[in-house]
Amino acid sequence: MQEKVALLMKNLSSVIVGNEEAIEQVLITLFSKGHLLIEDAPGLGKTLLARSLAGSIDSDFKRIQCTPDLLPSDITGVSVYHSVSDTFHFKPGPLFANILLVDEINRATARTQSALLEAMAERQVSVDSQTHSLPAPFMVIATQNPVEHYGTYALPEAQLDRFFMKISLGYPTLESEVKIIKQEIQEQRAIESLQTVLTGEDILKIQSQIHQVFIHDSLIEYIASIMMKTRRHKAVSLGVSPRGSISLTKAAKALAFMRGKEAVTPEMIKSLVHPVLAHRIVLKEPSSAALVLDEVVNSIEVPILR
Repeated sequence: MQEKVALLMKNLSSVIVGNEEAIEQVLITLFSKGHLLIEDAPGLGKTLLARSLAGSIDSDFKRIQCTPDLLPSDITGVSVYHSVSDTFHFKPGPLFANILLVDEINRATARTQSALLEAMAERQVSVDSQTHSLPAPFMVIATQNPVEHYGTYALPEAQLDRFFMKISLGYPTLESEVKIIKQEIQEQRAIESLQTVLTGEDILKIQSQIHQVFIHDSLIEYIASIMMKTRRHKAVSLGVSPRGSISLTKAAKALAFMRGKEAVTPEMIKSLVHPVLAHRIVLKEPSSAALVLDEVVNSIEVPILR
């Protein structure tokens, strides 16, 4: 299965040029059954990444453009009355997709944002006392603009914690941007010739196989120690919850699987601390969550595996 994962990485790299680390983080989130938050300036390929992922795994893709007047029912769907049968029938909303792009999530009101919570946590939607299961695999990729805050609604900490990772694509290098421009002016956009390399069934198999990756008890204690340190750090008012420690463990196991390793290493855990944990801590004063996490990790002795 690692060969298929490598094909998927190569496929996405042909569209998202020069950003292999971000692609790896997206796949770790997908394989761990998580959801992704991308905070970036406009025009850096967030929508393109989500579309490319769905096309590469032969899965249903839908997009929601968030605005202040977006209602929860616009996302979840509604029950429609049929006069002939005198019954109500559920009409699914765009939430019923394998890969769902929620664009500019912080432009939606808190009420609409909360409509995503049950779907993200329980993979189901409740409408008019009826529960409807979402398709599998299911992944939310939400985006937000870090620059424009007028007319936006900041995500509450409880909802931020629902996201498995928070990443940034960043600006491309000179070489990558030249390649992007050439593809565009020559009308050779890679997404138009994107090939399906995996199926939804393949993703479900990978998700089940990740559980078999071994992680030593000393590394589980190492992860727990990181969480405890975030809760006791002088600059932190709210540390990482147990959901964060579980997410970091799952991410490390997914990374080990993707690299063809049978067990997690301390280096894998350390490489994932920022994207998995930075959005889960609340600081007392304006500061850098990344710097705080670096202090935490550097203060803990790394286990030596035998």
